[in-house]
Amino acid sequence: MSDLVGQNAPDFTLRDQDGKKVTLSELRGQPVVLVFYPLDWSPVCTDQLSLYQDSMGDFKKQGATLYGVSVDSAFSHKAFQDHLGIQFPLLADFEPKGEVARKYGMYMEKHGTNERGFVVIDADGKVKHVHKSPSPLEIPAANLILDALAV
Repeated sequence: MSDLVGQNAPDFTLRDQDGKKVTLSELRGQPVVLVFYPLDWSPVCTDQLSLYQDSMGDFKKQGATLYGVSVDSAFSHKAFQDHLGIQFPLLADFEPKGEVARKYGMYMEKHGTNERGFVVIDADGKVKHVHKSPSPLEIPAANLILDALAV
């Protein structure tokens, strides 16, 4: 578990795939899941985000909004989202590179990309759960996120 659990989630403002600003503190009142992933267009990231897209109905039943977060630009996110048919927003932690991922302990300095994992934030803005995959090749299953939301 992370030291962040039980703490106020670090606030941020990032642009989504359409260039719209998304500010975490403005999302209070609903659970938020930040899905950190290394890069758009990589095979494992493609599989991961497609898996979550397939589970969107389950996330909505829990009242949760999912946001993908990587160090790619909003332009890359838009093309990636369109290519995969993803309906949840992708946030560009582009410049300063990985600033938000660092706040959540999800940045890999050595590789210049995000870790693969997720953070569940409750409706009050507190970190409820943090999961970091033991390997960048290991996709956190959708049921791990759903279980964390249900607790």
